[in-house]
Amino acid sequence: MMRGEMDEPVNVLGGPLDTCSEDPLTGFYRTGCCDTGPEDRGVHTVCAVMTAEFLAFSRARGNDLSTPRPEFGFPGLKPGDRWCLCAERFLEAYAAGQAPRIRLTATHRRTLDIVPMEALREMALERN
Repeated sequence: MMRGEMDEPVNVLGGPLDTCSEDPLTGFYRTGCCDTGPEDRGVHTVCAVMTAEFLAFSRARGNDLSTPRPEFGFPGLKPGDRWCLCAERFLEAYAAGQAPRIRLTATHRRTLDIVPMEALREMALERN
């Protein structure tokens, strides 16, 4: 995947997109950033810090993020890990009161097509 095919790496605050996590390596393109592009139908653009509550919420919705899946290079997540979440899953968790904290500087601006900025600011680790 060439960088030119990805959406411009700008965060929801209008600045450069920060790295979300390199351990575990996250992002739709596994670059460590919540970059997105046309192949990313799930819009994996929200840099979230996992909590036990969110991991249980996601598992109950059919997306088990805790169990390692070595065949896909997926280590399984634990509380404290940062991960690029699907914007719609974040919004669903937010509406249910189960959303994890997020890093605005590492959350891609495409998130704003799905999630209101007020919701992102409410769950932000940064105080912007």
